[in-house]
Amino acid sequence: MINLLIADDEPLVQAGIKSMINWDDLDIHIIGTAANGALAYDMIKANSPDIVITDIKMPVMTGLELAQKCHKEQLQLPVFIILTSYEEFGYAKEAVSYGVSDYLVKLELTPETLRAALEKAIATVQNLRKTSQLSGSVPSSIDILKEQFYTRLISNLFEVDTQFESQAQNLKISFDYASFAAAYIEISSSKLQNMTSEQQLNLYTNSLQMTGELISKYIPCHVLSLDMKHFAIIFFLKNDDYTGYEGIIRNALQQVSEMLFNYYSVELKASIGSFVPKPMQIATSFQDAKQIFSKISDNAKVVFFHNVTDKSHLKNVFNISIFKEDIRKAYAEYNTEALQDIFTTIIDLFKEQPTHYVQALDAAGNVLHLSLSLLNNGEQIVSSIFKDKPNGYRSLYELTNVGQIIEWLQVLQNGLCEQFSTYHKDYKNKIVINVKKFIDEHVEEKLNLNMVAEIFNFSPNYLSVLFSKYNDIGFNDYINQQKIEAAKHMMTDENLKIYEISDALGFESAFYFSRVFKKVTGLSPRDYMKQNL
Repeated sequence: MINLLIADDEPLVQAGIKSMINWDDLDIHIIGTAANGALAYDMIKANSPDIVITDIKMPVMTGLELAQKCHKEQLQLPVFIILTSYEEFGYAKEAVSYGVSDYLVKLELTPETLRAALEKAIATVQNLRKTSQLSGSVPSSIDILKEQFYTRLISNLFEVDTQFESQAQNLKISFDYASFAAAYIEISSSKLQNMTSEQQLNLYTNSLQMTGELISKYIPCHVLSLDMKHFAIIFFLKNDDYTGYEGIIRNALQQVSEMLFNYYSVELKASIGSFVPKPMQIATSFQDAKQIFSKISDNAKVVFFHNVTDKSHLKNVFNISIFKEDIRKAYAEYNTEALQDIFTTIIDLFKEQPTHYVQALDAAGNVLHLSLSLLNNGEQIVSSIFKDKPNGYRSLYELTNVGQIIEWLQVLQNGLCEQFSTYHKDYKNKIVINVKKFIDEHVEEKLNLNMVAEIFNFSPNYLSVLFSKYNDIGFNDYINQQKIEAAKHMMTDENLKIYEISDALGFESAFYFSRVFKKVTGLSPRDYMKQNL
């Protein structure tokens, strides 16, 4: 499924585009319309469409400025199709430099030309998706770091409150709420057996996106991908009236379930864990949600932990949480020996309890979730390990006894060890590359070693040594170098005073900025401006 946004300030043009072709034939879903570029930009940030059809001239922000803004922010998607008139044709040529897929003259627009442009844009979207899935680079954008943060939160991987609080502050994630709850969601569809792996991925991605958009209209939340069949929702509650929130959450999930079924023939099942007063207890709520998932039936597809009367049978004899930090460390360092020790211990526990199928399945699901979320390119790595299975790694959920689960874990263990032996050689260099990328993307903020180390979940000393080993200059020198490069551009492109540039780049004072500038360039800011402006 391709999501598309139409941006044009003329309602008749919007309606004309909508009615010009059969969008279902191209597997395109129109997510909405915008009457100006600024509104379109907000919708792009909120809904992440794959394609945008936009008029080149609109109030507030033009289509050209919209494409330029997205290009400047290095957004791979959306792909833009520009609508123009004859007199604006020169501007359309400029749009090509912003990665625009095509430009169409309004007066010559026909169903055939529109369809041809869309097919070209769809091909670009599919290539970008494929490149993103196959890329071996370690993601380091702020959004990916936030997802990793939430993964550590629901997996109880924060060692102390201060570590959690520091990372939340650095990532600008607020937990200023009275209470919290986590949900465990499973989606299924009768269409899956006849879909390609790419179509299944699109179905899951679209379901996840629609869930996030709809649920957030009822209650503040964060939707977190787990695997290709499950995801989590963290609910942020403004008060501790649990009974009142139960109705809100149940209604929201019901609305989402109906929309998913109407749009994609997807069914949804949800279990909601205990309501907790502290964010560090969200992991407990999430574990509760997973434990009661077996209570879901055809007559009750949404269940709440506090409504389950008999909880004695929910105790899990396989306490995987004690392995989580060891797994995280082994995955971070691609350590095959540590990985083998962990998996051997877990498998031995399963062998000692051959009758505890449900709990073994839940524990193996935890291991799968950690593999997908903590490993760089986890989805790609785990999928390749189970590529010979008809349903890939999701075959775990088709197993019927503990012996089969053990065999599945052994396949995962052997595959990961093989992958680790390849990745171990260059993972440290990739860490430095992505730390540098993070610095480049946040050069206007106040950056220091402790803050960046917290975000990447390393000790400051380890990151400093690693950075110096795999880079020409040290950590602090690199930050200063990038800030001064940014300052040079600001001096050239913007009419700013020295103290304004200093403030904009997060320096403590204009005096300190001048000292750093002279150390890097050999000139004071004023002398540099005299020579180059």
